[in-house]
Amino acid sequence: MSKFEHLIYTVEDYVAIITINRPKYLNALNSQLLKELSDLADHIGSDTSIRAVILTGAGEKAFVAGADISEMKHKNVLEGREFSHFGNEVFSKLENLPQPIIAAVNGFALGGGCELAMACDFRIASTRAKFGQPEVKLGIMAGFGGSQRLPRIVGPGIAKELLFTGELITAERAREIGLVNHVVEPTELLTKAKEIANNIAANSPLGVQFSKKAVNEGIGLDLERALSLEAEMFGTLFATEDQKAGMSAFLEKRTCIFQGK
Repeated sequence: MSKFEHLIYTVEDYVAIITINRPKYLNALNSQLLKELSDLADHIGSDTSIRAVILTGAGEKAFVAGADISEMKHKNVLEGREFSHFGNEVFSKLENLPQPIIAAVNGFALGGGCELAMACDFRIASTRAKFGQPEVKLGIMAGFGGSQRLPRIVGPGIAKELLFTGELITAERAREIGLVNHVVEPTELLTKAKEIANNIAANSPLGVQFSKKAVNEGIGLDLERALSLEAEMFGTLFATEDQKAGMSAFLEKRTCIFQGK
């Protein structure tokens, strides 16, 4: 895998850590950074040794402060549409990784940064974090999934208020509306993210991956079809070594070391 210009990528045991690394520009998303995220998502998705992913931003000020406005300013209609399609494609790749991905939000998560965090499975925030979709203050609208993921996470009423006003909210308010799972002190952010990621990684990789797939696919179905999907996936896991090993370990009162097979 080639070296990245705007990302730092490390792996600790079964947990991959992606750090957006443009702190001078508050980690703003430009085309090169999006391309690097796309390439890295392809790599992680094919690496069966990785069981959980953490995504965070370099520096103390920002997770990602948004898309790079200096790059966007002179785009025309076609170029704006293509930029939106590309961003959505990259974020969907991250969202659809087989492994769970946790956003560890250390500062501003605005516009494309909030949208990137929402493409993750869930979010942990530092007390310094701020969230918002301020695109309307720039004469545009959310273009990397904000108008679609935000109402699915917090409900349409609260989402519309945030999208229409462009106002920022604190980490505590984000937790109140269900945008964030946990709020911790800045020094504890990565520790908390790693704690949860390691808890996930200790479980059956196939069970976790099927759980993620069931939620992501089932949420768009009516309940009857979603339950049918769950039953199909539940049954499939009984053909795995993880199921045999996990249930045997439970009955024998010992810890199971899952192999992901």
